[in-house]
Amino acid sequence: MKNVNYIINGVLAVAVVILFVMQFSGKKEEKVVKSVASGSGTPTEILPIAYVNVDSLLENYNYAKDLNEIILKKAESSRASVNQKAASLQKEMEEFQRKITNNAFLTQERAEQEQQRLLNKRQELQDLDTRLSQELMTEQQNLNEQLRDTIVSQLTVFNQDKGFQVVFSNTGGDNILLANDAYDITAELLEYLNKNYANNK
Repeated sequence: MKNVNYIINGVLAVAVVILFVMQFSGKKEEKVVKSVASGSGTPTEILPIAYVNVDSLLENYNYAKDLNEIILKKAESSRASVNQKAASLQKEMEEFQRKITNNAFLTQERAEQEQQRLLNKRQELQDLDTRLSQELMTEQQNLNEQLRDTIVSQLTVFNQDKGFQVVFSNTGGDNILLANDAYDITAELLEYLNKNYANNK
């Protein structure tokens, strides 16, 4: 009988110890959640996460500015080329219309040939405009991918000292609706990126 009492008391003691440990570990967890909710402490102490405001980053990252300048110059060059050819074609069409009005063509067949030539030229101009627009769009996509790859690879190196488990991107407030400013690493990352870009340039 005494042995049974010892066994029961032993089981009860173990159960009390387990409940005691569970109770205190539960309180610690609750404290962390409260700390996050109240915003006290630094983000790396609370949660190893951060976010980057992509709009602000792209607006102030010198490499992104330089890539944007390249695209703008190519767009202007394409537009100037198309506009120049369009102006030349417009003059030819006006000249053709003047000749038609003044019966300057010797035969109807010659007038039709000239009209067809101008229509073909207009089609070529439209094709050129479409081709240049597609080339520009493709180059824009390639430069965007290049920029994204650069930012991600630099962020990986930047994060070696920081130890973030997750870094979110926030564009125009779409991805993160509400966050403590302490989690925003945009300015710090931007300084790091611009410094590296200046050194590599």
